[in-house]
Amino acid sequence: MNQRLFFGCILFLPSVCWATSCGYSSCNMGNKDHLNVHLVPHTHDDVGWLKTVDQYYYGANNSIAIAGVQYILDTVVPHLMSDSTKRFIYVEMAFFYRWWNQQSEQMKSDVKMLVEEGRLEFILGGWCMNDEASTHYNAIIDQMSLGMTFLNETFGSCGRPRVAWQIDPFGHSREQASLFAQMGFDGLFFGRLDYQDKALREKEVRMEEIWRGSETLTSPQADLFTGINENGYGPPKGFCFDELCGDSPIMDDPNLEEYNVDDKVNFFADAARHQAKHFKTNHIMMTMGSDFQYSNAHTWYKNLDKLIKYVNAANKNITVFYSTPSCYLYALNEVNEDWTIKTDDFFPYADIPHGFWTGYFTSRPALKGYVRESNNLLQVCKQLEVLAGPNKIKSSSATLREAMGVTQHHDAVSGTSKQHVANDYAKRLYKGRSACHQVVSEVITGESNNLHVCDYLNITFCNYTQQMNEFVVIAYNPLARSVEKYLRIPVDSVMKNSMFDVTEVDSGKSVTNQLVPVSDATKSVRRTRGNADSELVFLADLPPFGYKEYKVSKQPVLKKFSKQSSVSKTGKDDITIANAYYKVQFDGSTGLMKTIVNTANSIEMNVSQNLYWYNASTGNNASNQPSGAYVFRPNSSHTFPCADGIVETHVLQGNNPLVQEVYQKFSDWAWQVVRLYNNKKYIEVEWTIGPIPIKDGLGKEVISRFETPLATAGYFYTDANGREVLERKRDYRPTWTLNQTEPVAGNYYPVNSRIYIKDSKFQLTVLNDRSQGGASLSDGSLELMLHRRLLVDDKRGVGEPLNETGQFGDGLIVRGKQLILLDTIQASGAQQRLLAEEMYMDTFVAFRNVSTASNGLPPGSALSAPLPENVHLLTLETTSSGQILIRLEHQFALNDDAQLSKPVTVSLKGLIKGFEPVSVEELVLSGNALKSQVTRLQWKSKTRPKRDAERQMHFEKHYDATNGFGDVLYDQFDVTLQPMQIRTFLMR
Repeated sequence: MNQRLFFGCILFLPSVCWATSCGYSSCNMGNKDHLNVHLVPHTHDDVGWLKTVDQYYYGANNSIAIAGVQYILDTVVPHLMSDSTKRFIYVEMAFFYRWWNQQSEQMKSDVKMLVEEGRLEFILGGWCMNDEASTHYNAIIDQMSLGMTFLNETFGSCGRPRVAWQIDPFGHSREQASLFAQMGFDGLFFGRLDYQDKALREKEVRMEEIWRGSETLTSPQADLFTGINENGYGPPKGFCFDELCGDSPIMDDPNLEEYNVDDKVNFFADAARHQAKHFKTNHIMMTMGSDFQYSNAHTWYKNLDKLIKYVNAANKNITVFYSTPSCYLYALNEVNEDWTIKTDDFFPYADIPHGFWTGYFTSRPALKGYVRESNNLLQVCKQLEVLAGPNKIKSSSATLREAMGVTQHHDAVSGTSKQHVANDYAKRLYKGRSACHQVVSEVITGESNNLHVCDYLNITFCNYTQQMNEFVVIAYNPLARSVEKYLRIPVDSVMKNSMFDVTEVDSGKSVTNQLVPVSDATKSVRRTRGNADSELVFLADLPPFGYKEYKVSKQPVLKKFSKQSSVSKTGKDDITIANAYYKVQFDGSTGLMKTIVNTANSIEMNVSQNLYWYNASTGNNASNQPSGAYVFRPNSSHTFPCADGIVETHVLQGNNPLVQEVYQKFSDWAWQVVRLYNNKKYIEVEWTIGPIPIKDGLGKEVISRFETPLATAGYFYTDANGREVLERKRDYRPTWTLNQTEPVAGNYYPVNSRIYIKDSKFQLTVLNDRSQGGASLSDGSLELMLHRRLLVDDKRGVGEPLNETGQFGDGLIVRGKQLILLDTIQASGAQQRLLAEEMYMDTFVAFRNVSTASNGLPPGSALSAPLPENVHLLTLETTSSGQILIRLEHQFALNDDAQLSKPVTVSLKGLIKGFEPVSVEELVLSGNALKSQVTRLQWKSKTRPKRDAERQMHFEKHYDATNGFGDVLYDQFDVTLQPMQIRTFLMR
């Protein structure tokens, strides 16, 4: 495809096409004999931070910050219309979508013309500029797809962004680069990286290179040209011309006393030459804008016009012109330079020696958990919309899609906004979840209000199940394979007065169940909310991509339907709980976990686990750097146990129980329940932290630490956004010699789904249910940060301490789960992949009256047959035109498992019952363009990491010179997936 010629079409409306000059054909390539300075007018519009999304859009609450996004677009467009040389880029579709829908037809026509001529260009194009540390890949893809699909449907191919623009996130993930490459982006530019890394890159002229985004996907599938902005995302010093800036304008009347053209030209030429020393070509890019700038575009453009005029006339061998990041990228590509390759990531990020931005990996853990849970519900909601058929239901997932798009923002799920903004994010999610609850009800029962959904099942609170003598449990499995899930239903006053009968509705088969008393930790969390004294536990055997119903009936106590459980306080003897796969021992003298035995594989290991807290720095030290929403800075490496002495323990056991539990009370604000479910190959740890006490004047950062005898030599492993795993090493960076100034915070990395340590034989894996910070600070140990409560701001802009006071005003209480695996290295890969999938795509549970008829989707599987274990049906959703968007993912990396890491072929034909595909077209990952019509820029690389033997053998065995790695359908409906490959299709 000629990169300079474009013919615009709207993907879902192929008859709507027009000739255009957008894309690279509209670029000014400068003067080949000069230093070319690409001026990029831009605004960075946070989708919430100091103010809510609405306040930022309308310009409200200006006592906090003066910013109004609508005025930016209102004033930029007329300036672009008045001068064909001017350019502007826009990024955040959450704002642009709102502005667009408020415009007149004439304004829309003008904007379309600007887009078609390349004068207004969309960069990145997601609903927001998502965080890269605390986001899950599923949610990243969804929010990018939401924004980019809107652009495609509105502007056609001229609206398709060609450059990713992550200028403000606080560190950068390798998986993000891989996803961008698979979305068809030609390049990525960002603004923040570690100060030591940047200094070395500037010295070695490596500010731009090829980022290899995957160890499994073969080059160049996940390769992405990546550049680092010289000034973050602001202009060079002295050249901020926004009306809120303090820099002098260009005063070009020679009669003025303060005429400054010569000084401005010389300062600018010096800044340009200084920047050029750090870059390889005779092209550099200057970002002319910053946060919420251009609300009065006239002040910017008038001064930029003068700057361009006078610098170009000064005969300094510098050519200055309006440009865009994509035009700058294209200019670099035309130079045909050789570029170095990067294979790791850009975590952790530090801006000063004692300022490691690793606290936000955990900040606002309740919001992080709510976002992850809401993503789970959104996938359920979108699946059921498809299964209902087009235009069959009135409810919609749109509200939750947009709310999830907003909360992936780098000041939302990251936990780095002001408290009132975090509240607004949660409220948006709640409204979207409520709308999706109506979708589920309408699809399954035929009415939008027939189902009861209990949002507080995690604290054993559900008025509906507590008040009803009989009810039906609906358990929907969003995975394309069968799962066995233990359900826990809150019930009232059953231990003394009654028992329960559970039966499968379709077969009448009786289901074994167990009554489990509510723990003291749960009672502490609930306070005044609910009084259920027990949980009804039973195993649900669920079909793939479908649901099953269970009838629950309260029965007289004389009928022994439920297994009895008893809780007893332990003495000084050791405690042991065991199932068919694991045995966990607790030290009677301390109350702490002591030993884990994998009985299935005869592995016994001393594994201790404890809860500790770091004393957060308040900045009263030489560096004056406190811990805050962004920065993690403990006063020292020393940790304090949450328990003042012996951990108080109780054990729950019974006669052939479905679940055994050990309750641990570390303090009045720190609890755990360690569980073993019957026939489950993992240990579950449910932690409850809060309210974190602060009366002692100390901010606290609470961790869970595991210690083992594993000889790990400083190495540990963390996932990237829930996908591939990266090797970490304590006090080490792969691409520069680290001067470690913070031995704790400087070794923390984002953990989205799992962290593990291993020696030559065995591996200890911890899977988590939300994004957290994690590390291995000594050999054989690993830790995850669970909760933070801080008393001072960390001076990074949010302007308030991270002190969440919660519903009752005395401190937020947070509850979460970890799954623990101890196994051989060979067995661990498949286990952690499948369990991580089950955690983030958990079973959705709702309730209905026994008398309520189900007039919608029948129980059972919506699939003709389950998909293989290594294939994840990542996305199933309807498009605006009523077609089906489907993403299939090979969820295993190359070396995860001997069998499941092999390529796999599945058929789209007959996959979903009642849906026969007439045609299938493959799209890029973001779903906004046909893959066959997207040709990415090609780049030359200076060095290529040597393939290991196994990967080379895989390459030679599976690569087809004509069809690549299965990117073409060999049969019209057969799809071959290579390890870690995601393929996206539009089905009619």
